[in-house]
Amino acid sequence: MQELLTGFMAIWDAVLSGQSWAISRAIRNPVLYWIVAMALLPAAFLVMMALRKIKLLDRYLEPTAMFFIYLTIAAIIFVEVIRRFVFNVQAPWSTTLPPYLFLLLTWIGCAYNVKLRTHLSFGEFRAMMPPKGRLALSCLDAVLWYIMAVIVMVATLRLTANSAANFQMLLGTDNVMRWWFYICVPAAWLLLYARVLENLLQDIRNYRAGREFGLTNELARE
Repeated sequence: MQELLTGFMAIWDAVLSGQSWAISRAIRNPVLYWIVAMALLPAAFLVMMALRKIKLLDRYLEPTAMFFIYLTIAAIIFVEVIRRFVFNVQAPWSTTLPPYLFLLLTWIGCAYNVKLRTHLSFGEFRAMMPPKGRLALSCLDAVLWYIMAVIVMVATLRLTANSAANFQMLLGTDNVMRWWFYICVPAAWLLLYARVLENLLQDIRNYRAGREFGLTNELARE
């Protein structure tokens, strides 16, 4: 217990100092797993409640973000291919920026698939199960997503801090930092787990009301 408290205080002091190298060193401590594990549920719950309050954001957040990110990737590739083969010039960052944008597209798209229940979930198998079995699998889903979210968030937070501490620039640029993109991964996973909680609570309500649950979202059928 003393070690956990010491590690927590070291991370807290490093964050307050605002020095990236100190933060990078402090969060190597395994106590970061406990911090993320304790913070994930309440933070995801707050995100879920905010999305419930703002219906427009709830419906269009992920698809709008995916649309503009994908459009940006396509525009960069399209324009730079023409510039390279027609005018024999090319922006040095045109081959390094799209992969980072695709990283964001991947995890935001994953959150959207969780919302619509169109991710890999063996839906046909679940549809044949009794309600109690489906509810048990929904709870198992939430637990497994929680474990993965903690692991991914800890790993990417460490990567982000290390990148900031070493002043890593996006290749081909002079003032665009890599950690600006890395920090978006834990944010996307927070949104993803908020969608997981949303699905779980919806399944519990439908189970208690005797309605069908655990199947593809109606929005996905539109």
